[in-house]
Amino acid sequence: MKHLLATAAAATMVAGSAFAGGYVAPVTEPEVIVAPAPIVSASDWTGFYAGAQYGTGSFDLDGDNFTNDRDMKGYGMHVGYLHDMGQFVLGAELDYNKLDIDDIDDKGDMTRLRARAGYDMGRFMPYVTLGAAKVSAEVDTLDISETAVSYGLGADFKVTDNFTVGAEYSKQDFSDISDIDGVDLDTDLIQLRAAYHF
Repeated sequence: MKHLLATAAAATMVAGSAFAGGYVAPVTEPEVIVAPAPIVSASDWTGFYAGAQYGTGSFDLDGDNFTNDRDMKGYGMHVGYLHDMGQFVLGAELDYNKLDIDDIDDKGDMTRLRARAGYDMGRFMPYVTLGAAKVSAEVDTLDISETAVSYGLGADFKVTDNFTVGAEYSKQDFSDISDIDGVDLDTDLIQLRAAYHF
């Protein structure tokens, strides 16, 4: 009987120790949370640029008793500076256009100083413009030299980091030209542009 009790006790101890040593609690690794990478624009528009533009438009004189609408070509050069703030791009541009007006021997001139506000979409940037325009031209008996508001919209695309191409529509409304009440001049241009960014 003693032998049987000793055998049973030994078996219980062996079984208990085997059970205690056989169970290992699972080790859970702490979850690693990776913060999303910040969105970085593929292109930076900050810096000075210079280029040329060419296009067509209209040169429309309207008075109380007459209308004189003509087509024109506008071509010239522009310089400017842009500052890229992440999503939005702000800047200013000065441009000069020679105006080749239909049926007018002498070419006109238009100089504009405009602010630009764009949206950075990487290599593509749509934008709007607002500023002042000064036009000089001789049309029939009118010697025109007036200043007005200029506004428009356009888009530029970076072919390379330093070279862009784009298109722009702009409009200028001159009122009471040559100090003649009721005689207005409306001009608009659709131009292709190319620029080098320094």
